[in-house]
Amino acid sequence: MQLSIVTVSWYVGALVGRLLDSIFQFTEQIDYEVIVVDNNSKDDTVKILNENYAAWIESKKLKIIANNFNAGFSKANNQGLNIAAGKYILFMNPDMELLENSFKKLFDFMEQTPNTGICACRLLYGDKTIQPNVKSDPNLCSQIFILLKLHHFFSWLPCLKKYLRKDFDYSQKQYVEQVMGAFIFTRKEIMDKIHGWNEDYWLWWEDLELCRTVHDLGHEIIYLPITEVIHFEGKSFAQTHGLSKQKRFNKGLLTYFKKHHSELAYGILFVLQPISWLLTILTQLLKIKPRTQSKI
Repeated sequence: MQLSIVTVSWYVGALVGRLLDSIFQFTEQIDYEVIVVDNNSKDDTVKILNENYAAWIESKKLKIIANNFNAGFSKANNQGLNIAAGKYILFMNPDMELLENSFKKLFDFMEQTPNTGICACRLLYGDKTIQPNVKSDPNLCSQIFILLKLHHFFSWLPCLKKYLRKDFDYSQKQYVEQVMGAFIFTRKEIMDKIHGWNEDYWLWWEDLELCRTVHDLGHEIIYLPITEVIHFEGKSFAQTHGLSKQKRFNKGLLTYFKKHHSELAYGILFVLQPISWLLTILTQLLKIKPRTQSKI
């Protein structure tokens, strides 16, 4: 088996079907399997997949893990990883759609560049505009502004410009520090070596931890615009309410800073938590529509 594609679903049954249709339509000249890990969706996702893709399931091209609880992103990805048979693993969100035989292009690149640990292609929003999926490693300055939601107004500040990679040229192949966890093409041997995704993170920040761990092993992380995939961004996450979403983001932030930054930096961010929660509640009360960091 050359490639295992792992996707984690939560209440996005229609989008998972759209993703699968595009994979089965475009993917050729490569031996692959798709593993869907469903986090206890109550919208009949698993039932629909079993009915609509019975032939693919029977042929072992499609495997479904149906959780009876919401395992979160890292753990669910690891569940898929544990049964994956591919030499390479692609972790991709369920709200995506292929436009061409993207996986073969990425597979060929990885075969030709043995020191590449992770690669990611160009992502497009539903309207076909480019979705930023590259950032730099975070520092205290950038995260203070983000916690206080000031990045919406001061994205021109040097620490925010650097973190959000506002200068990044998405038309060029580049070595990067981190890529968005929505689409990560990597090697099974690397994932096995690091024991998969770090389950200290339930959702958010696990992609940065993964990229950092892979890079620390001496492998390169590469943004590779040789193909592109549509990403309808955040359809599962949009179902999470504002304050609970903010708390989950903050927990991941604190976990990461506790592991990789000074006690002072961690302490400052910890103290700012209540202010962050209050600002989130205010934005809800004022009905201000939040924007993802990629759209800042």
